[in-house]
This record gives sequence, C-alpha cells and structure tokens, in this order.
Amino acid sequence: MGCFTFIKVMMILFNLAIFLGGGTLLGVGIWVTVDGDSFLDIFGTLSSSVLQVTNVSYFLIVIGAILLVIGFLGCYGAQKDSKCLLMMFFSVVLIIFIAEVAAAVVALVYTGLAETLLTAVVTPLLKEKYGKDDSLTQIWNVTMNEVHCCGLNNYTDFTNSPWYNIHNSYPPPCCNGHQPCNDTLAAELSVTGCFSQILEEIRTNAGVVGGVAAGIAALEVASMAVSMYLYCKLDQK
Repeated sequence: MGCFTFIKVMMILFNLAIFLGGGTLLGVGIWVTVDGDSFLDIFGTLSSSVLQVTNVSYFLIVIGAILLVIGFLGCYGAQKDSKCLLMMFFSVVLIIFIAEVAAAVVALVYTGLAETLLTAVVTPLLKEKYGKDDSLTQIWNVTMNEVHCCGLNNYTDFTNSPWYNIHNSYPPPCCNGHQPCNDTLAAELSVTGCFSQILEEIRTNAGVVGGVAAGIAALEVASMAVSMYLYCKLDQK
C-alpha cells in the first residue's frame, strides 16, 4: 500500500468516525429537544449531571450538524477523489480553526469586555423571564446548583424578575439553599456570580482546558494538512 493510499484510507476512516459521532450528537439533541422527559427516564439514574444535557440540546444539534458536514465532506471527498469536496472540507475546518483562535484571544484579552457584554444581554433576560420561562428557569437553576453560584454577577440580577415578584425572594442558590432568601440574607452571604465562578473553575483547570484545546487544534491542523496533501496529489494524477 502506497503512502497516498494509506493516508486516503486514514482520512476516510477518521472522517467516517466524525460523521457517525456528529450523527449521534444530532440525534441525541433532537431527542432531548422533542422528548426530554423520556431521555431522563432512561438515563437520569446514571448521573446527577445528566439533567444538564437537556439544557444544551440545541448546542448538541448545532455541533452534531457541523460534524456531520465535516465528516461527509472529508470522507466522501477522499473516497471519490473529489478535489472540490476536499477543498470545501479544508475551508470549513480552517474557518472553525480561525473562529476558535479568535474566541480564545478574545477570552484571554477581553475578559472584562466579555463580562460587560454578557451583563448587558443576560441580566435583562433574567429580570424579564426568570420564573416565567420554564426552560430558561431550569437552565439557570441547574447551572447555579451545579456551579454553586447566583445569577451572572450576583443576586441583584434577579431583582424584579417574575420569580422575585411571585415569591418575594431570590432563588435558593443565592442564599446557599436557606429560605426565605431575602435581600438581607442574600447580601450577607454574598454568593459569587456564575460568570466569576466559571472563570475561576477554568483558571483552576487551565492545564486540562489548555490540553484539550491544543489537542483539538492539532487534529484540525492535521486534518487540513492531510486534505491539502490529497488535493495536491490529485493534481499530479
């Protein structure tokens, strides 16, 4: 088996795995979106964190669809020796790689700006819909309980929200589960906002996060190099 054939086979198998993985994520995302209760009935006893999956169903659908497209372009393009599909594969992966690098730079350099933008978007959303929108309320309840935080910045994010107006108190996580969670108790306990808490978790696990990010980046660079190698070899045929 020649070098070209070996790399071509590896390209097909690798992207077939990506395609199948993307299909699985897409299927799970659609299942959870359509019938989250049955998903929890089957898997809810396996882990206390499974519930969080139901809160990222749309994220799973988007990621699954992207992986399906990438896997199809890479696998079918290599199998059919299609220069067009291989170039499309290279372009899609390159765009994703650039977006990831840009996001990492923004996250590192403009953390304060990110917090300001999130506050401008998320805080009004919490004041308007927390306690009225069941999906958003569940997402934030799970997040606050799992991360041990309160709101995006602090308990004041929930002031005058539907929840506060109905219960005349803040969500239990804002007072470490103590009830009633009034202004005095919430101010006294001063539970950290979720943005700061998540940043702290990322800093604590910076090595793991960096390793995973570097691994993904390396795979993307390798896949682009392989696709370009096959593209150039097809030119020589």
